[in-house]
Amino acid sequence: MNVLFMEYPKCSTCQRAKKWLQAHEVSFEDRHIKDDRPTASELKEWIARSGLPVRKFFNTSGMVYKELGLKDKLPNMSGDEMIEVLASDGMVVKRPLIVGSDFVLVGFKEQEWEARLG
Repeated sequence: MNVLFMEYPKCSTCQRAKKWLQAHEVSFEDRHIKDDRPTASELKEWIARSGLPVRKFFNTSGMVYKELGLKDKLPNMSGDEMIEVLASDGMVVKRPLIVGSDFVLVGFKEQEWEARLG
């Protein structure tokens, strides 16, 4: 199985997730979430594939999220507007992201990763 691993290399959670992938011999393509941010069309597809609400894709503890005041703005935004915000800056997107052919995992939850990738 080959998956896309969207990460921010300086993020300690992403570093742990990458080590987990390597230890479990999961083959992956590495993509820097800030330098090569996901497009709106990729995000639409991934959100649909994940089965999660758009809000789960936001990095709510990130500085950009806070600077943009998204906590107060998101409740009044449409799904498409949220996707545009996510596509505007990779640092707004929760990481790491694992994108497989028929699934998407958001954040590093070891049990969830083990069940899907282990």
